[in-house]
Amino acid sequence: MREVRVEGLAKAYGELPVLADVSLRAGPGQFVSIIGPSGCGKSTIFNVLAGLVVPDAGRVLVDGAPADGTTFGYMPQKDLLFPWRTILDNTTLGLEVAGMRRRAAREKARPLFAAFGLAGFEGAHPYELSGGMRQRAALLRTVVQDRDVLLLDEPFGALDSLTRTGMQEWLEGVRARFGWTVLLITHDIREAVFLSDRVVVLGPRPATVRHEVTVDLPRPREVGMLTWPRFAEVEAELLAALREPGAPAPGRVAPAS
Repeated sequence: MREVRVEGLAKAYGELPVLADVSLRAGPGQFVSIIGPSGCGKSTIFNVLAGLVVPDAGRVLVDGAPADGTTFGYMPQKDLLFPWRTILDNTTLGLEVAGMRRRAAREKARPLFAAFGLAGFEGAHPYELSGGMRQRAALLRTVVQDRDVLLLDEPFGALDSLTRTGMQEWLEGVRARFGWTVLLITHDIREAVFLSDRVVVLGPRPATVRHEVTVDLPRPREVGMLTWPRFAEVEAELLAALREPGAPAPGRVAPAS
């Protein structure tokens, strides 16, 4: 388990300032969600963490040392499965790109299929799987690379409500089993409350941290908690933070940043 600290992050694209002095923390094994208006720079934070973008100021620390991007497994919004590869060979792609032989990569990925609800579908192709199964395959492809911190960028945003709820329950269970440190971008406030230990609220661009809420609900989380008074209180606090003066009124699900 790793601790991640983002300290004083700033980034502009030309004349467009996107991030301004963003600082946040995810403790070892914690699940931290980041919410905020569309276009405020949430995905830019992930791109910096993954080493894809160089910040103008600030730093990223993993266990107190400067991060180089190799600690993070990044799962984007779309599953990006190759239609001509089987599910097993899709999940091994990152390992193969890193130089592992295909046979060894398959041997490493195959034991994870049961935990990810994909046992029996190793030889299937993406078009044969449901949306939720495709997302599980994409997450398996991410975690099989043995990265200690997962960056999940709106992973369930394209799913229907029922499937999304099922995926949230599944992620809650599998995260506890593997003990990952997770950072999640979402526009779904209820999803953030259900999954997270803490939720960080960003303001409009150029983004700063506007508010932070500790979600003091017990684990494991269950769908029945959605009706708990405390769940509603946390959800209302986050909604109020998003609606502070200067922030656009958020929807439960909005386009990705």
